[in-house]
Amino acid sequence: MSKALIVTADDFGRSLPVNDAVVDAHVNGILTAASLMVTETALDDAVARAKALPSLGVGLHMTLVDGIPALPPSRIPDLVDAKGHFTLDLVRLGARIYLSKAVQRQVVAEMRAQFERFKATGLPLAHVDSHHHYHLHPTVFELMLELAVEYGAPGIRIPWEPPLLSWRARRDRLGLRLSNGIFHWRRSERMRRMVEQAGLVANDMAFGLNDSGAMTADKVSSFLDVVPDGLTEIYCHPATRHWEHRPMPPHYQVDGEYRALTDAGNRAKVGALGIRLTTFAAEAGRA
Repeated sequence: MSKALIVTADDFGRSLPVNDAVVDAHVNGILTAASLMVTETALDDAVARAKALPSLGVGLHMTLVDGIPALPPSRIPDLVDAKGHFTLDLVRLGARIYLSKAVQRQVVAEMRAQFERFKATGLPLAHVDSHHHYHLHPTVFELMLELAVEYGAPGIRIPWEPPLLSWRARRDRLGLRLSNGIFHWRRSERMRRMVEQAGLVANDMAFGLNDSGAMTADKVSSFLDVVPDGLTEIYCHPATRHWEHRPMPPHYQVDGEYRALTDAGNRAKVGALGIRLTTFAAEAGRA
């Protein structure tokens, strides 16, 4: 086996500073993939830039929470707030999705609309994941997997971070890393089996869940040190700067995450450790 690594930027298309960071980190850094938000204001700019970078694996960043829907709010009333935006109450929404077939139909309709928007870009669909990893919800995941197969997605992110490897890399917050890893382990294993049974590629693990918004150069370096054989993903939220309209949380070190991907030491370490940079689509092609 070999050490294969996907390095992904989430929230592509959310703002111009995000798009700027994605392009530079792919051309001059270790970034291999980006997850596109198809309802955000900088979508057209992101698509135009991605078409000039065919080696960048662009996937769909499915958004059902903390974002803007593709469908009119009147068609998905149980998914949106009074402003017509997706709710931030993830737990209550999750319960409604689990219990109500009517709400599930709204979820399917919205997800299909986002797949259609991605299809309309003309970009090859490289993978599917979700904003806030909301496809960890078992019902959402099953519905999303069906659509991923229908629309020809080659892979789906499994958002599970191995707690002991994560702690070995960082040597901090052992309790958090253990609790998150153990809590999501069975669910993630079930997701991985379902993805593979559907003929799609699934990553073995992902780094970034416990350090979201703070994947700085030293953290990325430490995770590179523990990348094992198999398919690993490192994901982050890079941008050249913060922005005003629907910004990231102020504590997110978006510029630090951008610099982590272009850091000369991290670029050199990838080669020194024999890590093969890749995408979900490329791995599907190797199968």
